[in-house]
Amino acid sequence: MDASSRSLSNPFHLKIRRIGAFPPNHGLVFRRKRFSRNGISCCCSDTEFRKLIPRKPTSVTGMNGEKGEEWRFESKKSCRSSSGRIRAMPSKPFVSPRPRNVSKQDEFSRRCSPRHSAPQSRDTPPKRDTGIASEKDWGINLLNESVNESGTNEDGSTWYRESGEDLGDNGYRCRWARMGGQSHDGSSEWKEMWWEKSDWTGYKELGVEKSGKNAEGDSWWETWKEVLHQDEWSNLARIERSARKQAKSGTENAGWYEEWWEKYDAKGWTEKGAHKYGRLNEQSWWEQWGEHYDGRGSVLKWTDKWAETEIGTKWGDKWEEKFFAGIGSRQGETWHVSPAGDRWSRTWGEEHFGNGKVHKYGKSTTGESWDIDADEETYYEAEPHYGWADVVGNSSQLLSIQPRERPPGVYPNLDFGSTPLPPDDPPDLPLL
Repeated sequence: MDASSRSLSNPFHLKIRRIGAFPPNHGLVFRRKRFSRNGISCCCSDTEFRKLIPRKPTSVTGMNGEKGEEWRFESKKSCRSSSGRIRAMPSKPFVSPRPRNVSKQDEFSRRCSPRHSAPQSRDTPPKRDTGIASEKDWGINLLNESVNESGTNEDGSTWYRESGEDLGDNGYRCRWARMGGQSHDGSSEWKEMWWEKSDWTGYKELGVEKSGKNAEGDSWWETWKEVLHQDEWSNLARIERSARKQAKSGTENAGWYEEWWEKYDAKGWTEKGAHKYGRLNEQSWWEQWGEHYDGRGSVLKWTDKWAETEIGTKWGDKWEEKFFAGIGSRQGETWHVSPAGDRWSRTWGEEHFGNGKVHKYGKSTTGESWDIDADEETYYEAEPHYGWADVVGNSSQLLSIQPRERPPGVYPNLDFGSTPLPPDDPPDLPLL
């Protein structure tokens, strides 16, 4: 599932960046603070624990002379070193040429006006680790009239552009627009579709789906959607946002997949999460995290991430925290497995009593342990940094969707046993 993907950037510029183990977390500010204050930061073991940590990105120059980012990784070890280092290969962007000095607004204008010339090819995959896009970033602008156009450009590439409206039972209406094209030899192609849906129950939906490939063999698919509906149990208004993105390199054994989701209701209940995995040559990584706020002060947060290499080295860490009114607990584990199967782990925990007293404990497989009581102010986030008021303020296009007028005496067919159908499954882009 922070979401957002910016695939509406300038055309002919392909970069899949930061493919490596343990990408940065999103929206969990507390995580970095906590790890620096508890047993995880201890380094008292004879066993070396190495974890890939991102360093500051350095500048990389692509084929067209434009600078990008290159994310490198290094080993993190305990106080004592040992032989046999684990090294991560740098993630190098793969780049294809693109025209320069083309603004995003210019792209939107070309795309949304059927009276203009052919739409411009957007040979660009989504960016990784960007969360869920906002309405403003997607720039959805559906046409009021039906369009059905196609043509051939001077270089032999073809294009098409269509728009229309579908009607159905229970006041269902879907306004949609799609366009796409391909190169003269079919080696490069792209497709984009936007839609808005509504019915008499008050359901509203705004969405986008995009896919493509380029001459270098890079391929991608992504979809973004936000929905307004009435919760079937609480009868409260609810907004849900989601995104799924994936891309695969045509020149390396590299690719990634991300799924993000956010759910909000009018009383402050909030749920957020993400599931991500990827591969860069001999390394593979996975990450999952979630946040749940009940709107009354109870908070649950967790994360679990791990990685492995082809030679059998595995490592990772996970943690969970539960709090209400200053009282709660935290616990976690950091672990490492060598190619020979030797396992090292360190587990830790904290109990917070809400009165300034904290009980901390932990141990590792190398014999270290601690069990202490400390006077310490408890810090945790009782409310999401982005909640109901924020999502309503940033969903103006979703809220402004106009449903069909309901005839007098006609009532919506409320079927609380069903849920909206998810978007079609992505095309088969194997990653691992």
